[in-house]
Amino acid sequence: MTGPQPPGGPAADPYRAAAASAARLAELTGRGQHDAAVVLGSGWAPAAGVLAAGLGADVTEIPATELGGFPAATVSGHAGTIRSLRAGPLSLLVFVGRVHLYEGHPVPVVVHGVRTAVAAGCRVVVLTNAAGAIDAGLRVGQPVLIRDHLNLTGRSPLTGPPPPGGYPGRFTDLTDLYAARLRTLARAADPGLMEGVYAALPGPHYETPAEISMLRTLGADLVGMSTALEAIAARHLGAEVLAISLVSNLAAGLSGHGLDHAEVVEAGRAAASRMGTLLAGVLPMVQ
Repeated sequence: MTGPQPPGGPAADPYRAAAASAARLAELTGRGQHDAAVVLGSGWAPAAGVLAAGLGADVTEIPATELGGFPAATVSGHAGTIRSLRAGPLSLLVFVGRVHLYEGHPVPVVVHGVRTAVAAGCRVVVLTNAAGAIDAGLRVGQPVLIRDHLNLTGRSPLTGPPPPGGYPGRFTDLTDLYAARLRTLARAADPGLMEGVYAALPGPHYETPAEISMLRTLGADLVGMSTALEAIAARHLGAEVLAISLVSNLAAGLSGHGLDHAEVVEAGRAAASRMGTLLAGVLPMVQ
């Protein structure tokens, strides 16, 4: 057995907490190394089964809370489990759900999953989410590659004390945050994929029509409540990042009706087959 999490967990000692969770993951899965990780957003959970079937993978599933540092999921559409997939030479981690700032968690807890993944050996992190469409050319059920983001959460995973020895400094270059190489591979797997800029807000309320108008002026094509902080944390540790939004609704003021979280989750479920097939096509090529 590994030792316990450091006192205070990720919020107090995020890098040591991630290393402890990665060691526990190796014990529970029997796999000392993973190559890539996928974080599934709201409603994406059914895509995990399609992904495993598409890869012909052996699957080990564990509750995230078994690793330490992971709080229980509180949001519909986020299962709070982790699957370790083995398909030939490829080992994948699939986080079936995530936690969010709006649940009251501090930033180190929100990004604990991606830090654990990198500590477990993952050099590629694929982040997915459900997003509202701001660009008039996007439609519900459409996957969109994120080429850049606007972090409007007012937070960063790199604030606080500097990272300990052996870790990169906190002044991380985000010029190629969403790796061009990985986006090229994704388009090879699905040539119809569009790209866009994702605006990350803290939530949990949806935006007002005036805020959506502002975001459009700022250059955003999509809006959601996750992904940006995880992307920064993963890139800081040297991982390549690919992010995919599933358009789950039209943003406030664009659809003629109100917004509903159940609609967001259902859109993800309806598109699960396409999303899982897309991931199964991309992930074998990322190494």
